[in-house]
Amino acid sequence: MNDEKPDIHTSSSSGEASHQPEAVREPAAAAAKKKRSKISAKAATAAIEARIGHKFADTTLLATAFTHVSALKSARKRGDSYQRMEFLGDHVLGLIVSDMLYRAFPNADEGELSKRLADLVRKESCADVAKSLGLVDDIKLGAVGAGAGARLRKSVLGDICEAVIGAVFLDGGYAAAAQFVERNWTERMRKPRRPLRDPKTVLQEWAQGKGLPTPVYREIERTGPHHDPQFRVAVDLPGLAPAEGLGGSKRAAEKVAASVMIEREGVGGGSNDG
Repeated sequence: MNDEKPDIHTSSSSGEASHQPEAVREPAAAAAKKKRSKISAKAATAAIEARIGHKFADTTLLATAFTHVSALKSARKRGDSYQRMEFLGDHVLGLIVSDMLYRAFPNADEGELSKRLADLVRKESCADVAKSLGLVDDIKLGAVGAGAGARLRKSVLGDICEAVIGAVFLDGGYAAAAQFVERNWTERMRKPRRPLRDPKTVLQEWAQGKGLPTPVYREIERTGPHHDPQFRVAVDLPGLAPAEGLGGSKRAAEKVAASVMIEREGVGGGSNDG
């Protein structure tokens, strides 16, 4: 009567305990991996946002801005790549840089502003910005080889930069996009990578516009050996103090002298035009 019967619940529970690790381990591991992946993705997004200087309310916009068409599962869903954002960003960039130039160079004419704009918004300039922000490794590519992937990343850097501008504009509006562009283009705007126009031409056109005669260049001094001369040249315009320049040839010295006068007089096209 008092024989003890096996505790079915205990036995059952013990049985489950012995079998649960195998049954539960895989989903638990998958959940942990998924959690780590989410944390990793959030950290990666936060790192990109820090470099860009904008925290996204909608991070899917940022993800799309970095997605190359080759990474899409279906070629028919090209709208899920950065291409549409690139289109938008290209035009937003043009508007913002045009506004920056208009305000920074009040003495520059339409032609000068157009040349500066073209230099600042071209793909190479955008690629330089993307490179300086370290965005190249964030580009999502499809099944391409390592070598092809590196080349492709380099070729689409300018597109990615424009797409990021488009994403920032969609997420934060014009003000947020303008902040991004101003942070990354102001120094480039002040110091163009290449001379926009010959300084002698700029000075001559300015003088004509003022009703002044053509600038006169005169050699003041030549020094150095015959194979490596150094010229000092002055440029004269009525009513203005002469400006001098040094160069390895007369023409080079004349350009420097013209540049000096352009800078000093605030002529349109000079780097201190604002």
